[in-house]
Amino acid sequence: SWELVERSGMLNYEGWGMIKSELVARLSERYPHLYHRDVERIVSTVLDEITRALAEGDRVELRGFGGFAVKTRPARLGRNPRTGEVVNVQEKRVPFFRTGKELRERLNANPTDGQ
Repeated sequence: SWELVERSGMLNYEGWGMIKSELVARLSERYPHLYHRDVERIVSTVLDEITRALAEGDRVELRGFGGFAVKTRPARLGRNPRTGEVVNVQEKRVPFFRTGKELRERLNANPTDGQ
Protein backbone atom coordinates (compact mmCIF):
# COMPACT_ATOMS: atom_id res chain seq x y z
CA SER A 1 0.00 0.00 0.00
CA TRP A 2 1.22 3.47 -0.86
CA GLU A 3 0.82 6.46 1.38
CA LEU A 4 -0.07 9.87 -0.02
CA VAL A 5 2.63 12.32 1.13
CA GLU A 6 3.69 15.87 0.37
CA ARG A 7 7.18 16.13 -1.07
CA SER A 8 8.72 19.24 -2.63
CA GLY A 9 5.41 21.04 -2.16
CA MET A 10 3.60 18.41 -4.24
CA LEU A 11 1.37 15.50 -3.31
CA ASN A 12 2.76 12.15 -4.35
CA TYR A 13 2.43 8.48 -3.49
CA GLU A 14 5.41 7.34 -1.46
CA GLY A 15 6.93 4.21 -2.96
CA TRP A 16 6.14 5.24 -6.55
CA GLY A 17 9.41 7.04 -7.19
CA MET A 18 9.48 10.12 -9.38
CA ILE A 19 6.70 10.96 -11.81
CA LYS A 20 7.05 13.17 -14.88
CA SER A 21 5.54 16.24 -13.20
CA GLU A 22 8.06 15.90 -10.33
CA LEU A 23 10.94 15.72 -12.80
CA VAL A 24 9.66 18.89 -14.48
CA ALA A 25 9.29 20.61 -11.08
CA ARG A 26 12.82 19.63 -9.99
CA LEU A 27 14.34 20.83 -13.26
CA SER A 28 12.37 24.09 -13.04
CA GLU A 29 13.76 24.64 -9.53
CA ARG A 30 17.31 23.81 -10.63
CA TYR A 31 17.12 26.11 -13.68
CA PRO A 32 15.02 29.08 -12.53
CA HIS A 33 15.92 31.07 -15.67
CA LEU A 34 13.76 28.65 -17.72
CA TYR A 35 9.99 28.88 -17.77
CA HIS A 36 8.14 25.90 -16.26
CA ARG A 37 6.20 25.41 -19.52
CA ASP A 38 9.47 25.27 -21.49
CA VAL A 39 10.95 22.67 -19.15
CA GLU A 40 7.74 20.65 -19.48
CA ARG A 41 7.95 20.89 -23.28
CA ILE A 42 11.61 19.79 -23.27
CA VAL A 43 10.94 16.76 -21.06
CA SER A 44 7.90 15.77 -23.15
CA THR A 45 9.85 16.18 -26.40
CA VAL A 46 12.73 13.99 -25.18
CA LEU A 47 10.35 11.25 -24.02
CA ASP A 48 8.30 11.48 -27.23
CA GLU A 49 11.45 11.14 -29.36
CA ILE A 50 12.61 8.09 -27.40
CA THR A 51 9.14 6.57 -27.83
CA ARG A 52 9.06 7.38 -31.56
CA ALA A 53 12.49 5.83 -32.14
CA LEU A 54 11.54 2.67 -30.27
CA ALA A 55 8.24 2.40 -32.18
CA GLU A 56 10.25 2.54 -35.42
CA GLY A 57 12.50 -0.28 -34.18
CA ASP A 58 15.51 1.92 -33.45
CA ARG A 59 17.74 1.70 -30.40
CA VAL A 60 18.28 4.79 -28.22
CA GLU A 61 21.54 5.14 -26.33
CA LEU A 62 22.22 7.82 -23.73
CA ARG A 63 25.93 7.50 -22.96
CA GLY A 64 26.62 6.86 -19.29
CA PHE A 65 22.90 6.42 -18.54
CA GLY A 66 21.86 3.44 -20.61
CA GLY A 67 20.22 2.18 -23.75
CA PHE A 68 16.63 1.54 -24.72
CA ALA A 69 15.74 -1.15 -27.23
CA VAL A 70 12.75 -3.20 -28.29
CA LYS A 71 12.65 -6.95 -27.80
CA THR A 72 10.14 -9.28 -29.39
CA ARG A 73 8.49 -11.86 -27.19
CA PRO A 74 7.35 -14.81 -29.30
CA ALA A 75 3.80 -16.12 -29.31
CA ARG A 76 3.18 -18.79 -26.69
CA LEU A 77 0.57 -20.76 -24.84
CA GLY A 78 -0.37 -19.32 -21.48
CA ARG A 79 -2.93 -19.99 -18.78
CA ASN A 80 -5.75 -17.92 -17.41
CA PRO A 81 -4.80 -17.68 -13.70
CA ARG A 82 -8.44 -17.76 -12.58
CA THR A 83 -9.73 -20.66 -14.61
CA GLY A 84 -6.55 -22.50 -15.59
CA GLU A 85 -7.79 -22.42 -19.20
CA VAL A 86 -5.06 -22.53 -21.87
CA VAL A 87 -4.97 -19.34 -23.94
CA ASN A 88 -2.94 -18.18 -26.92
CA VAL A 89 -0.70 -15.22 -26.13
CA GLN A 90 0.24 -13.30 -29.28
CA GLU A 91 3.75 -12.17 -30.14
CA LYS A 92 4.46 -8.73 -28.74
CA ARG A 93 7.16 -6.08 -28.70
CA VAL A 94 8.29 -4.80 -25.32
CA PRO A 95 10.70 -2.03 -24.31
CA PHE A 96 13.99 -3.08 -22.76
CA PHE A 97 16.47 -0.93 -20.83
CA ARG A 98 20.10 -1.74 -20.13
CA THR A 99 21.98 0.50 -17.71
CA GLY A 100 25.15 2.27 -18.77
CA LYS A 101 28.45 1.79 -17.01
CA GLU A 102 28.42 5.19 -15.24
CA LEU A 103 24.87 4.71 -13.93
CA ARG A 104 25.67 1.18 -12.73
CA GLU A 105 28.81 2.40 -10.96
CA ARG A 106 26.94 5.26 -9.31
CA LEU A 107 24.16 2.95 -8.11
CA ASN A 108 26.70 0.58 -6.59
CA ALA A 109 29.06 3.21 -5.16
CA ASN A 110 29.86 3.16 -1.49
CA PRO A 111 27.80 5.95 0.18
CA THR A 112 30.99 7.24 1.84
CA ASP A 113 32.58 7.86 -1.59
CA GLY A 114 30.82 11.24 -1.71
CA GLN A 115 28.77 10.44 -4.81
